[in-house]
Amino acid sequence: MDQGNTSRVTEFVLHSLSGPRELQLFYFAFFTLFYLSILLWNLLIVLTIISEPVLHTPMYFLLSNLSFIDVCLSTFATPKMIVDFLLEQKTISFEGCMAQIFFQHVFAGGEMMLLVAMAYDRYVAICRPLHYAAIMSLRKCTGFVVGPWITGVLHSLSQLFFIVNLPFCGPNKVDSFFCDLPLVIKLACTDTYLLQILMVSYSILMAVISFVLLLISYSVILVTLRRRSSVGMAKARTTLTAHITVVTLFYGPCIFIYAWPFGNFPADKFLSIFYTVFTPLLNPLIYALRNKEVVTAMRKLRSRQISS
Repeated sequence: MDQGNTSRVTEFVLHSLSGPRELQLFYFAFFTLFYLSILLWNLLIVLTIISEPVLHTPMYFLLSNLSFIDVCLSTFATPKMIVDFLLEQKTISFEGCMAQIFFQHVFAGGEMMLLVAMAYDRYVAICRPLHYAAIMSLRKCTGFVVGPWITGVLHSLSQLFFIVNLPFCGPNKVDSFFCDLPLVIKLACTDTYLLQILMVSYSILMAVISFVLLLISYSVILVTLRRRSSVGMAKARTTLTAHITVVTLFYGPCIFIYAWPFGNFPADKFLSIFYTVFTPLLNPLIYALRNKEVVTAMRKLRSRQISS
């Protein structure tokens, strides 16, 4: 379908959170504060892990990469949404729309795979502690970081390959604050039902498989911890429960949106905001700021900065 060059649509209209001017200004201030908090905490975690030798372990290596992906995931669309709160016409160019689709699937797909790698790391550390150093080698850790990026790029390219050549001649209104694949593909001036089924099934299959793998890993870990009675194990159970909560909050909206791609639910817009804006701030709060080693390293970094 080589009709991309004949498309008459040069831009799309985004339907962000609606409301009177005062409410739009409130959204602008609220999401600006939220986005800056995401950047601050996630970049601080990356800097802390890089600068503190005691944190140069596989677990924190993966955690620093999770924080970096969270920064990317919140950046592909959030700054555009914040600026749009100040504008009457919330539009995005065709090329910009395609770029948003590409980066959304790169970062979201990459984070899914990285969360699976982090769950595997915790499984080895708790269930096979004597073999941890041998299993979680530098080579494997590097693969766990490079692999999600490669998976995300390949997944995104496979999606973009089909949609970029579709004919778009109107309408051009996207009922979201960014160009989401199921919403954009429905605007094509051709029958895309089978293509929608194929592409959406691919996305939801990837999400469901990685989510199931995560639940299996955490279930095995929790069963192992239940057999060991100690204060440390009780704390580990609490921490893992918090991890499962964050994982569910990330996967839940993604699976819901792509499970019913042909419907137009009012909740879809809020769920999209949740996993692209709120979850990237929850990750550092749960994975890092509740960790004493990370907090201690942050204090050391702050002390060094003050003394210098």
